[in-house]
Order: sequence, then structure tokens, then C-alpha cells
Amino acid sequence: MLARRTLICSSWALVVGLGLLAGCSKPAGGGAASAGGGETIAVGAFLSLTGSDSTFGIDTQQGIELATEQTNAAGGVKGKKIKIVAEDDKSSPQEASIKVKQLIDRDHVVAVLGEVASSRSLAGGQVANTSHVPMITPSSTNVTVTQGKDWVFRACFTDDMQGQQAAVFAVTGQHRTKLAILYAAQDAYSSGLAQTFRDEAKRLGATIVADKGYQKGETNFTTYLEQIKAAAPELVFVPNYYNDMVQVARQAKTLGMSGASFLGGDGWDSEDLLKGAAAELEGSFFTNHYAPDVPWPNSQRFVADYRAKFHREPSSLAAQGYDAAKLLYDAMTRAPDLKPESIKNAIASTKGFQGATGTLSIDANHNAQKPLVVVRITGGKFTYFSTAGG
Repeated sequence: MLARRTLICSSWALVVGLGLLAGCSKPAGGGAASAGGGETIAVGAFLSLTGSDSTFGIDTQQGIELATEQTNAAGGVKGKKIKIVAEDDKSSPQEASIKVKQLIDRDHVVAVLGEVASSRSLAGGQVANTSHVPMITPSSTNVTVTQGKDWVFRACFTDDMQGQQAAVFAVTGQHRTKLAILYAAQDAYSSGLAQTFRDEAKRLGATIVADKGYQKGETNFTTYLEQIKAAAPELVFVPNYYNDMVQVARQAKTLGMSGASFLGGDGWDSEDLLKGAAAELEGSFFTNHYAPDVPWPNSQRFVADYRAKFHREPSSLAAQGYDAAKLLYDAMTRAPDLKPESIKNAIASTKGFQGATGTLSIDANHNAQKPLVVVRITGGKFTYFSTAGG
């Protein structure tokens, strides 16, 4: 499956590259505004198309591709076609900064889409904010991504909302009062989500019987899991990424820990998690932005369109990439012109946008107010369980 995804990625990169060669010479005195001055409008995307989080990046890319294809088929924006200029940041924050700068200075994009991981959105967002080019991250949930950045927005909920709702689900919804936490200590996403869960769970009267932070890049979780099991929690919150969770789940099973004893965050959402540990995580839950079977008409239309184009089920990353691109194009349509500041102001004024992941509005802090979905892993699939917030 990864080889197939890589082929898709390479094919799109080739198309983008040919487009650049064929018609992207910059007029004298370029700049972001000139990107919307011809027959096409250049929009940048920086994503983890290779590296440790490539599954997330490729899924997001496909959602952006579908949104762009649909928008162009409907006439584009202000009579112009959207052209996505994609860059691979190789799952690296340092590369993310470099790629965003290239997109702005070299390709003169009017706006930027990306990234998936909060650490890379923080890096790329700093460049976009300094350069005064609007950026929308589809799925970076760490609260600091948009803080103090007038030009950075997100199309997803934040970790404080996600962590809070995960704790409410665990304590109030599942009646679990003895909890454990296992998280990646050096990762902004994982540690931030763990903190908000910890605070809310305690406020609700639960006890954290084990609280373990592991080093980023760790592959042997047995010692942590043994200590957690010895504390006898009723539920273990593990807000990490899918690649770590596969190893955690496999090693937990050898210790006799049930999959139903785990609760995760949106970082779990990947086909690779199901391929690697569906049986080990049977009955587990995780908070997310979306599930393929959510009962919302806009989502159902997106699922049908995605299946028709890519011949597989969309992940939440694909849905969020789709929503971020559609939200941007909606703002560009509403903006009086295609200058970056006009686009920024239009994004900020978004209310009641109907997306694949639900109805969202951008608040004063540039965050999306939208519903959260609880997903259950059952029968080797991600299935909709409930909705909260929004």
C-alpha cells in the first residue's frame, strides 16, 4: 500500500512540475500578488510526503487534490484556475521552514496549506507569518500553532478541546476513574494533548495512576507498559502517532493488555495503524475530526467523491486536507481581490462553512470551532461512535 501511495505522490509531483515548467515564469517585480495576476492562481502546500509521517502527508495531499480539482471544474476562483505547488518537507520541521520560504519567495504563492504535524506547522507558520502570507493548517492541533500569528489559521480543533473531550469521554462517558497516560515527551502534539487530558481528568475527579513520557524515536515500550499495567488503570490514554501506536499495541498484547483498555487522539488515524495492529486494538477508541461513516451529508458526498477518485476509504487527514483547501478557496472567492491580506481577512471572517468534517467557523484566535468525533476500532475498521463539542 505504501508503494502505491508513493506512486500517486510521484505522479502528482510530476504533473505539478510540468505545470511549473510550462507556465510559471514570474513577471518582473513578482511577489505574492503576481501569482494571481495570470490565468492561474498559485497556492502552496508543504507536506510530509516522505519520512516518518508520510502516510499523513500523502492522505492530506489527496484531499487537497480532490478539492482543487472540484473547484477548478466549477470555474475556479474569480475565473482563474488554482494551481497547487507542492513541496515535501520530509517530516522535518527544519525542512518545513525551508519549503515555506521557497513557496513564498520562489513560487510567489498567494497562500499556503500545511502542515499535518504541529511541530512542522509551528516552523512553517513562523515563516508565513513573517512574510505576511496566509497559511491554513488542515490538522495541527497544538494550541501554540496559531497563537500570536495574525496570518496563520487552522481548519481543525485544538488539543485543549480534544484533550478535554477525551477526558470527558473517558470519565463521564465510559465511567473510568483510574487512568494512565503514555505519551511522547518531546513532541508538541503528544505532550500538549497529554497535558489537557491530565488536567481535565483530574478536574472531573479521576486519578492518574501512571503517567509516562517516552523519548521521541523510542521503539521498545515494554518497560513503560509493565509499569502502567502494575498500576491497574481502567483506561490508558496514548496520544501518539500511528507509527508509535502500532508498536505500543503489539507490545501491550504480549503483556496481556486488552485493546479495549486504550484511548487515543487523532494521531492514530491511518490505514497503517489498522494494517499493523487492528487486532491488538480491537475495541479501542480515539478522538478524531471525522470517520468515514459519520452521518453528515457533506461528509457522505466527500466519501463518495474520494472513493471514486482514489478507490479507497478516505482517512480524516484526507478529509481535513479537503476542508482546508475548500475553506481557502471559499475565502479567496469572498475576498475583494487576491492580495494576501484580503485573503487573510476573508479566512478570518469564515462562519458556518460546510465541510466534510462538519460545520466550522473561524474564531478570534484563528481556530476552527467544529464538532469532535469519537471513533471506535471494531472488526478491523474505524467506525463512528459519537460526537462531542462544536
